[in-house]
Amino acid sequence: MPSFLPPALARQWRNRNPFRGRFRAHGRLLLLFLGLNALVRLGLTVFNQDLTLLAPWRLLPAMLIGAGFDLCVGLAALMPLAWLMAIWPGHRLMGDRGLRLASGLILAPLCLLATFVALSEFTFWQEFASRFNFIAVEYLIYTKEVVGNIRESYNMPVLLAGVALAAIILWGLAWRWGLAPLADLPAAAHDAHAAGNTRHRWRAGLSLGLAAPALLLAACDARLKEFSPDGQLNELAGNGYFDFWHAFRHNQLDYERFYRTLPVAEAERRVAARYQALPAAENTPGEGRPATAVQPGPAEGHLPFQRVIGGAAAPRPLNVVLVSIESFSASFMGTFGNPQGLTPELDRLATEGLLFTRVYATGTRTVRGLEALTLSVPPTPGHSIVKRPDNAGLFSLGAVLAGHGYEPIYLYGGYGYFDNMNAFFGGNGYTVVDRTALRPEQIHFENIWGVADEDLFDLALRELDARHTAGRRFFAHVMTTSNHRPFTYPEGRIDIPSHSGREGGVKYTDYAIGRFIAQARTRPWFGNTLFVLVADHTHQGRGKQDLPLEAYHIPLIFLAPGHIAPGRIETLASQIDVGPTLLGMLGIGYTSRFFGHDILREGVRKPRAFMANQQTLGYYRDDRMVELRPNRRQRVIDTRTGRPVDDPAASELAAEAISLYQVAARAYRQGDLRAAPPAR
Repeated sequence: MPSFLPPALARQWRNRNPFRGRFRAHGRLLLLFLGLNALVRLGLTVFNQDLTLLAPWRLLPAMLIGAGFDLCVGLAALMPLAWLMAIWPGHRLMGDRGLRLASGLILAPLCLLATFVALSEFTFWQEFASRFNFIAVEYLIYTKEVVGNIRESYNMPVLLAGVALAAIILWGLAWRWGLAPLADLPAAAHDAHAAGNTRHRWRAGLSLGLAAPALLLAACDARLKEFSPDGQLNELAGNGYFDFWHAFRHNQLDYERFYRTLPVAEAERRVAARYQALPAAENTPGEGRPATAVQPGPAEGHLPFQRVIGGAAAPRPLNVVLVSIESFSASFMGTFGNPQGLTPELDRLATEGLLFTRVYATGTRTVRGLEALTLSVPPTPGHSIVKRPDNAGLFSLGAVLAGHGYEPIYLYGGYGYFDNMNAFFGGNGYTVVDRTALRPEQIHFENIWGVADEDLFDLALRELDARHTAGRRFFAHVMTTSNHRPFTYPEGRIDIPSHSGREGGVKYTDYAIGRFIAQARTRPWFGNTLFVLVADHTHQGRGKQDLPLEAYHIPLIFLAPGHIAPGRIETLASQIDVGPTLLGMLGIGYTSRFFGHDILREGVRKPRAFMANQQTLGYYRDDRMVELRPNRRQRVIDTRTGRPVDDPAASELAAEAISLYQVAARAYRQGDLRAAPPAR
């Protein structure tokens, strides 16, 4: 009641105001929602294990910006209650006690949802160091795998009991404190005013219910949380509900619409200059590696990234086995300084083969790794090409090898429908062999993601033995699964118990790879086979920058005793370079439409790496990282200091990055990445 009114008017206000206490109750519920989200934000800050984030001058802006997002989401989420309070009748029988009861019933599932989302934010942050993004949206599609992973990773009775208890506590607060203002008004006031004001309440309530959510969501802009150069601090400033909704709407991003571009002719000119082939005189082979004749740059009218890679005078007709290892960071290996002894097998193989020490993954998910290894293309924004429609018949590593008499095979320990693998590899000429090819007695262990890696490798050996017996040359791409939460595997294989953490998953995967190579050595085809061991991505994505280098550093080993001499290659390279380097090892000539290049030839002169997270595209060269973001934003970071740089060299590097991503995205959209691209 306004305190400045005369007593008579004040009494009239009390008697004729049917909403007395209702909006105050709505305000208290909103405060509860803001408080819960503030606690989640503080909890994630501590959970992040970076004490510098707790500094008041860093944390306070994140909390204030986050509160703004929370306010918009809270008002939208509580709009049904506001609408109910606006139209609820005020007569004697249906007074505010009835409204309180109805509101309490509506709040029960909302409190359960709020506590579930709060817990989910912590589990998602642990895995991706991020608020909800389009990965969370995708998880809704693969409910079986995701729910199974949660069941196998956590103690579900305890987890569900905790969610239920927290929901009851939250509902109790909402009932006792939030809805406390909903006490019955004097009956006379209700009866006198109910009939005349019902029409106005309906109009106001409906207008509020229809207009407010649209206005609130329009006012929220995802860019508002990007107030700092620290990617983790920006993520903390977000809101899980809003970020999920935003990802649901924007998980497909058209590069030319959302990112910085150059005139098409200029972008293509820059890319063509970048992919001019090396003169033949500079194409000096490494030890034990055949020389190849290289044609000069692209012919008139060709794609700007198209060039002819000449074959060796005497190509190596080796079988190829490419093992992409789930979530395997270079930092796990003793070769890269890890003292835990988790990878004795891979450390030994690194000394027997050719080890590439500065290779970076293109993304933070398996489908990005598969895209890079198969198509040798930069990580264009939105979904990986593996998950996009119309992705069959592309120019791929399998297609090049198939043209030289190889049978491409994709072997996966899980079900190939997951992440669209069956459709992608099958549509690009691979024979797909997944978990369904195993009989029950051939499975020693399985979890929701797939069979144990040793069972996958046993399946691979049987498939490769069959091809060798039939006299067919093979290219086998094997994708492991065991180094993934819940980190379960057969007991007795290693000295770390199953289901005890990531270190066990790493060491078991290392054991399974060592066992596979040892068994392959007994096969007649081993001496005529090139093995490639590479990670699909690392185990982490968090860091102070959007694209921290350590979160993309992966191992790469080429192993072919008697054909490739042991050694270490220190050249900076990208995951998209694995395929072209493999073809260079074999001495195969082809007309390339890959964006990757042979690390041992082009890479020596033109080292660089591509990497991306959910929306930020990165280009790394000369200790500088170009970051391209939606809404045409860009910056160049000095990776040694973490500071933005703005000089002519940075501008030129940014233009180079823009041209490469722009041309790659345009090429996919126009169908120029197909095995037989249209004439231009």
